[in-house]
Amino acid sequence: MEHFLFNQLAFVRNQTLKQLEGVTEDMADRIPDGFRNSIRWNAGHVYVVLERFAFSSTGIPQVLPDGFKEQFEYGSTPLNGHSFPVPTLDELKDLMEVQQSRIREALAGRLEEKVPAPYTTSAGMTLETVEQFLTFSLYHEGMHFNTIKLYKMLLFRQQ
Repeated sequence: MEHFLFNQLAFVRNQTLKQLEGVTEDMADRIPDGFRNSIRWNAGHVYVVLERFAFSSTGIPQVLPDGFKEQFEYGSTPLNGHSFPVPTLDELKDLMEVQQSRIREALAGRLEEKVPAPYTTSAGMTLETVEQFLTFSLYHEGMHFNTIKLYKMLLFRQQ
């Protein structure tokens, strides 16, 4: 029987993808006043962090196109500029959709496994098992889902 966590991950990801509907390429790069990131950054960041949590933490190779780590990892911002190609929203959405099945295939049956190097999040929570990493990613993606939702609202008002 499939672990419910994989269903939760798929549900949250589908909500994030639905929130990206109606976002234009131009809107994806606009940064609302008082903020430091864009909708595209939030979507890319969700993807990159889950790659790290699901795959890097377990020793499985990540799928990170050139420049993704530099553009979307924690602490990065499009305000600093970079020389890497920016993925289109469709490219990001495709990667985000496929990521769920890759996680399910690679980590089914490994949820209780301890990772080689525990990780303490910026929020102060230490993650030690595959399940803990994936469960924490639900919280993380939820935060960025809400940011995307807020940015859409602010950007639609500014049009």
